[in-house]
Formats: sequence, C-alpha cells, structure tokens
Amino acid sequence: MTCHSGGPGTLEYHPCKYGNSRVTFRGPKASMEDDFIAFLGGIETYGRFISAPFPDLLGRLLSVEAVNFGVANAGVDFYLNDPSVLELSGGALVKVLQVMGAQNMSNRFYMVHPRRNDRFLRASESLEELFPEVDFTEFHFNRHMLARLSEVSAERHAVVVEELRTAWVARMKHVLTIMRGKVVLLWFADHPIPESISVSVSGVKDPLFVTRSMIETLRPRVAAVVEVVCSDQASMEGTTGMVFNDFEACAAAEQMGPTAHAEAADALAEVVGPMVGGGLA
Repeated sequence: MTCHSGGPGTLEYHPCKYGNSRVTFRGPKASMEDDFIAFLGGIETYGRFISAPFPDLLGRLLSVEAVNFGVANAGVDFYLNDPSVLELSGGALVKVLQVMGAQNMSNRFYMVHPRRNDRFLRASESLEELFPEVDFTEFHFNRHMLARLSEVSAERHAVVVEELRTAWVARMKHVLTIMRGKVVLLWFADHPIPESISVSVSGVKDPLFVTRSMIETLRPRVAAVVEVVCSDQASMEGTTGMVFNDFEACAAAEQMGPTAHAEAADALAEVVGPMVGGGLA
C-alpha cells in the first residue's frame, strides 16, 4: 500500500471547479486559455486511486493541457444535466468521451440522481407494474436494484435492459450533437466491447449493457473510436502502484491500475496526436 502527503494511504485529488458547474472535479485546476484536450467520463477518467490517470498522461505525451471533467459516479445524464461542462469542453481541440454504462441514467422505468448518476431515486409506475412484488424503497443504487430485478424475473428484467440500451443510444446521440468539434469515443475496460448483450448484472463490470452495435451506431458522429482493453500484465498487477487506505481496498481492487492507464494514454496518443497538430512529446 502506498501513502501520500494528503494523509495515511490517501491520494490528494486537488478538487477544483470549472465555470458555473456545481460539481467538484479533479485538479489541479487546468487552464483553458490556450490549447487543451477535454476529458469526460466516469471513474476511470477521474482516476480514483491513480496518481497520474490517463488524461494527465496523454497531456504530457502530447504537451497539451489536459482538463479532466471526469466524475466518479457519472453516467450520460450527468453531462446533459450540467450544460456548463459541455459548453466549456466545446473550446477543446479534442474531446475524449469515455463510454459509460447504460444503467446510470434516467429512463421510462426509473429516475437517477442528476449528478450522482449511480444513485437510484425512484421507480416509475411502469416499473412498479412490471415488478409488483418488488419494494423499490429498499434500493439506493441502480446496480443493486437491477441485480434484484434479474433475480426476480430474467424475462422482465430483459425488458428493462432493452429500455436502457435504447435510451443510452438516444442520450449519447444527444450529447454528441451538443458537443462541437472533434470527439474521440473511448472504451476503457478490462474486457473487449461485447458483441452481444448480457443481461446479467452480478459480476459484470462497466460499461454495463453496452455492445459493439451500439458503439457502431455512434461512429458516424465521432472523429474516432478507441478501444482499450487492459493487458494481462496490467490485470495481474492488481492494485500495485495505486494509492488507497484500508477502508478503500475493496473499491481499489475493482479499478484498473497505473499500467492500464498508461496503455490507454498510449493508445489515445496515436489517434489524438495528429488531431492536435503534433505527435508525441
């Protein structure tokens, strides 16, 4: 386990704010006066437990300012509910948008928290009618709720999953319409983009319910799609090089480590480098 000056076994994230957003992002605060690359996404983009996440590494490789708009609990809805971030990112040379799971967004079956998109707020009448035997007041997180629904009825759960997939594609198209300029869509996970859907929740890692056909639907709207699957070496390293305390050990074990982030930065550099008018630094 590593220690950091922020306290025993803790990592200093240098929290900061940008524009009119109410959300605190990872710092140190970057300048947007000159050329910069904007990064939008979930916990991998934010880089929890990682001293130098892939946005920082890519910025160093290309000698371009990196502005990290990643949020640990973000889904697509976060960015639609925070127009300030989309407006600020509009000035970037390139926007790197991480693929986020389809479970963390509001849809016709349930509502999520507008900023902490992993939080389940309430079920719609449609979902209550579809699962009359389920007490939805006991759930606080989307994944927990969806796992329970899959246990109750795989067939009815599949109906919910199909709604999430349809909503995800529509919501992503909306975000990409709002974003100006060059957008690189990033898949960053410990597994390739699935060819077919798995409606299971337990044991399945993010991005949940997203398949290759869904990504391909978006390809005409982006400058490039970069698929990064962490190597066997990165997987075997586990939490080596990550910064966390005893209470965070389980959460850290679920995240990809520094080597995986380096691999993501290298893969992005090959694509983003020419877009920002240069190669590696």
